[in-house]
Amino acid sequence: MTGTGDRADDELPRDPFDTDFDHDDDSPPAWFAGQHLPHDAQRMGLTNHVPDGALLDFAGRLDATKTKHRVTAWVLLVVFAFPVLMYVVRLVQAVLPG
Repeated sequence: MTGTGDRADDELPRDPFDTDFDHDDDSPPAWFAGQHLPHDAQRMGLTNHVPDGALLDFAGRLDATKTKHRVTAWVLLVVFAFPVLMYVVRLVQAVLPG
């Protein structure tokens, strides 16, 4: 016996990896760029098309449960903290001669 499709038990089972089944057609899908920006950044007008917004979007996509993402976060932390550390060292050397 074939169903007409209007009963709930005739519906095909959902794919467990399909996260877009409740998607509203007016909004972009979650995998589009710029969807992981904090609300404060969006209110300031940042998008994924400007360098600061793209960096925030990239960092927002990192998942702490994945090892590669954690390594990437640590590398980003070192890359951004190293120039600040070198500036502080030079400042201390300039203030305290010796």
